[in-house]
Amino acid sequence: MLEAGLWGFGAALALVLGALVGLSGGIPRRIVALAMAYGAGALISALAYDLTEDAFAHGGATVVAGGLAAGSLVFFAGDQLLHQRGAARLGARMKQVGTNGPAIVLGALLDGIPESVVLGTTLLAGVGVSVPFLAAVFISNVPEGLSAAADLRQEGHRPMWIIGLWVGVAAISGLAAALGYGLLGGLGSGAVPLIQAFAAGAILAMLVDTMIPEAFSEGGDLSGLATVFGFATAFLLSTVS
Repeated sequence: MLEAGLWGFGAALALVLGALVGLSGGIPRRIVALAMAYGAGALISALAYDLTEDAFAHGGATVVAGGLAAGSLVFFAGDQLLHQRGAARLGARMKQVGTNGPAIVLGALLDGIPESVVLGTTLLAGVGVSVPFLAAVFISNVPEGLSAAADLRQEGHRPMWIIGLWVGVAAISGLAAALGYGLLGGLGSGAVPLIQAFAAGAILAMLVDTMIPEAFSEGGDLSGLATVFGFATAFLLSTVS
C-alpha cells in the first residue's frame, strides 16, 4: 500500500510542478494555453486507450456507460456549484475573470482520484506499476497545474494558498492509490472497470468544459497541433510493453 501511495503521490506532484511554473509569471499566456492543449491531447489518449478501452474489455458496455455517465455528471454538478459560488463571491468581476482555475482543480481531483486508484491496482498483478499509464498521467498533470495556477492567481488567490491546494490534491491522490491497492484487490474484477470509466467520464467533461475552450481561445490555431502532439505522445507511451 505504501508503494502504491507513493506512486500516486509522485504522479500527482506534477500538478504542483506545473503550478510552480505557472506562478512564476514568466511564461506568455499563449505558451500556457498551448501546454494545456498538449495536456488535453494526452488526457484524451489516456481516457480512450488506458481507461475506456480497458474498462470495456474487462467490464462490458453497461459498466462503461454507467461509469462514463456517473463521472461526467459528478463533474458537471461540482462545476455548476463552483460557478454559482464564484458568481456570488466575485459579483461583477465574473465578466472579466473566469472560474476555469477552480474547475480545472475540480477536474484534476475527480479524475485524479480514480486514476490513482487504478494506478494502485496495477501493482496487484505483481509486475510493478504501469509505466505508460503513469507517464501519461504525469504529462497531462503538468499543464493542468500550470494553467489552473495562472487562473487562480488571476482570480486573486495567494501563491502559497494555490501551492497548498495542489499539494492537498496530490496527497489525496496518493491516499487513493494506496486504498486502490489495499481495498480493491478483494472486491473482484468488476470494481476497477467502473472506476476507470468514471475517471474517463470526469476527464472528458472537464476537457470540453474548461481545458479545450481556454486552450483554443488563448493559443489560437496552433492549439489543434499541440493537442495532436499530446495525443500522439501519450498513445506511443501506451504501446510500450
